[in-house]
This record gives sequence, structure tokens and C-alpha cells, in this order.
Amino acid sequence: MEEAVRPVTLITGASAGLGAEFARQCAGRGEALVLLARRRDRLEALKAEIGGDITLLAADLSLPGAPRDLLAQIDALGLHVDCLINNAGFGLAGRFEAQPPERQAEMIDLNVRALTELSRAVLPAMRVVGRGGILNIASTAAFQPGPHMAVYYATKAYVLSFTEALHQEMKGTPIKVSALCPGPVATEFFDVANVHGMLRKLAADAPGVVRAGLRGLDRNRAVVIPGMRNRTLAQSYRIMPRAAMRRIIARIKIE
Repeated sequence: MEEAVRPVTLITGASAGLGAEFARQCAGRGEALVLLARRRDRLEALKAEIGGDITLLAADLSLPGAPRDLLAQIDALGLHVDCLINNAGFGLAGRFEAQPPERQAEMIDLNVRALTELSRAVLPAMRVVGRGGILNIASTAAFQPGPHMAVYYATKAYVLSFTEALHQEMKGTPIKVSALCPGPVATEFFDVANVHGMLRKLAADAPGVVRAGLRGLDRNRAVVIPGMRNRTLAQSYRIMPRAAMRRIIARIKIE
């Protein structure tokens, strides 16, 4: 790497919710940021709020080739992704066959494919400079099947499995890899997913979740589950039959 290349923290889905809170807290740690989202107007407002060394890029990562194009833009700006926070993603609530298939495909492309492609794209340069971090945002949904949010739960199970495997592959290197698995968080995720039931009442605050995620990445913990209740629920799959678990999840009112 040339001396002119500047290390940055890349945060996807940074225009709202956890992404915006990651931007606030990473900026507070003195990190230079690249913030990515589809809505540039929201990114502009966030940059004005935070201040500091922030580069804004607008793109839809669910589109084919978008992750590759994003990294090309970052390289062209003379920047090096020192930390990648794969936060972009969304969910859909409702019966599987009632959801628009094009939205389901978009969810898989964003939650799974884009996250995977970005992780793959940043690793070679991280190895060259001898440091780096990848924080993938999964969910406690990753630990069980999710009737009425079937595709979303499945995408988060992929994120968790992929991240744990990558964490192990990076053992013995200076590259840290963590999966953040929060329970419900008080963000606009609920509005996008059309979730209006009990999950909203259980929602945690975004700042606390983000603090736990950054602390876990700093310590190179493979899996970070904020909150004792979430840790207990996430691990209940070890003792509860899966048939019982999916019946319980199916009874939770989300719409």
C-alpha cells in the first residue's frame, strides 16, 4: 500500500437505524468514514450532524455488480477499507407465498450476496497492510427458523454461519471478524418489514447495540449477542426441540 492511501471504515446501510448509529460512534472514535446508502439526502443530513472526515457514496447494493463498483470507487478515491461494517439489509413479514417474489430476491441479494461479495473484496488488501476488521450484522433470528419471516430468518442464519467460518479462517492473522446478533432494535426496520406486534415492545436501543458490536469486534469475538435476554433466547435452541421452537416463533404476533 502506498502512503497516500487512507484507511477508512466503510458502513453500508448508513442512512438510518443501526447504520447511522455506527457512523456516529465510529466518528466519535476518530475514524474516517465512507458511508453508503441508497438515499443520499439522508447521508448528507447525517454528515452535517456528525462532521469530521466522511465520504458519502450512494448505491443500491442489491443490484448485480454493485459491490464491485463500490470498491472501485473507494480505490479511485485513494482510500483503503480498514474496517467493513456490513449493515445494509431488510426484512419482510408475512406468509412466504404472500410476499412479492421480487422483494424476496432483493432481500437475498442484499442480505447475503452483497455482504459476501464485500467481505471477499476487502480481505486481500487487509492482508497486505496487516490489519483489518469485518463486522457483519446478523440477528438473534439466525438461531432458529422464522415462520412469517421465513426468508429474512434464513438470510441471517447464512450471515451468522458465514461469519463464524470466516472468523476461524482468519485465526492467526491480524484480521478480526465478528457477527453482531441483536434482538429487535428500535429502528425503522419494523416499518420496512411491516412488523407491528410484540417484537416492537421488546426492541432495544440502537446506541447500546452498536457499542456492544464495536466492543466485540475490537476483542475479535466471533459472535456478539447484546443483552442477557437475547443471549438466553438465542441459546435456547440447544435444549429446545426445533419443532417446538418453530411453533413458538409462529405464534408471535408480528403483523
